[in-house]
Formats: sequence, C-alpha cells, structure tokens
Amino acid sequence: MSSRTLVLGGARSGKSAHAEGLLTDAAVTYVATARRYPDDPDWDARIALHVSRRPSTWHTVEASAPSDLPALLTATSYDDPPILVDDLSTWLVSVLDDSHAWEGGAAEAVERDVDALVRSVATCRTRLVLVTAEVGLGVIPSTRSGRLFRDHLGALNARVAEVCDEVTLLVAGIPLKLR
Repeated sequence: MSSRTLVLGGARSGKSAHAEGLLTDAAVTYVATARRYPDDPDWDARIALHVSRRPSTWHTVEASAPSDLPALLTATSYDDPPILVDDLSTWLVSVLDDSHAWEGGAAEAVERDVDALVRSVATCRTRLVLVTAEVGLGVIPSTRSGRLFRDHLGALNARVAEVCDEVTLLVAGIPLKLR
C-alpha cells in the first residue's frame, strides 16, 4: 500500500524543503504545478530556487493545467517512483483562473476539479508527498479574490488531509506532525 503525506505551512516556512527531505529515493517524480508568467523575474527566481535544490536524478513534470495533476496521479502504479507535488496552492490558482472564479465564474467547475484531485490522491498507487500553503491562520483578506482563494484552499487542504496517511504542519521551520 502506498503512503500519502500532506505537508502544510505558511510562506517561507520550509514546507517544500521538508517535503523534499522526506524522499530519499534516487528517482523521484517532482510535479511542479506553478504556471510561468512572462516578465515576472521574481516568480522565475522562486522557481529557480526550487529547481536548484532538486537532485539531478529527479524527473520534473510541469502540471500547470488543472487536469494534468489528477491524470498523472490516477495513472500511477505500485512500482512507480515516489511523487512530490509542489504545490496544491499554485494548482488551485490555475483552477480558479481557468474557471474564471475571480470574476464570479462557475463554482461547480472549481468543485469538479477539486473532486477529481481528491479522488486521484486517494487512489494514487505510489508514494505521494503533497505540499500546500496553510492560509487559515492569518487575518481575513480584505479583497474578494483573497477571501475566495483562502476559502477554496482551506477546503481543498481539509479534503486532501482526509485521504492522506500523514499530515505535517511546518511552523517557523519546525515540523509538527498532525497525523
């Protein structure tokens, strides 16, 4: 039976590095969910930092379309290398973008994508480590888009945590095992 681990944390909490450290296998499939944005050097630098930490033996897959991640997880077999997904927060941004949720788009499209992801996590047949941001510990965002993202991510995190064997929260670089 495979093991599923969810690693949550705030910005710069060390969640990605912690998740990477959980996988000591020579071969790992690293699933990058962030979309690249032209003319955003800060975003490019953040991506480059993540890339620089990965061992050369790890295989990177870019899953920037919402359907890419569930499809990849559903297609796994028991003898596949472990998968590290970094992260669900940026995956959700793609879901919200593509469903036009920022402009009041169809909430059912967001729920459909989230349902597909949760099913694929629950049935993934190889070792799986998922990284996500914990955004529910701060103030209520003052913008509609901030509240929309926070609410959807909180719900997504809770649903994914339900189907994971282990859940760890990083606070100030310190891992706290929740399950």
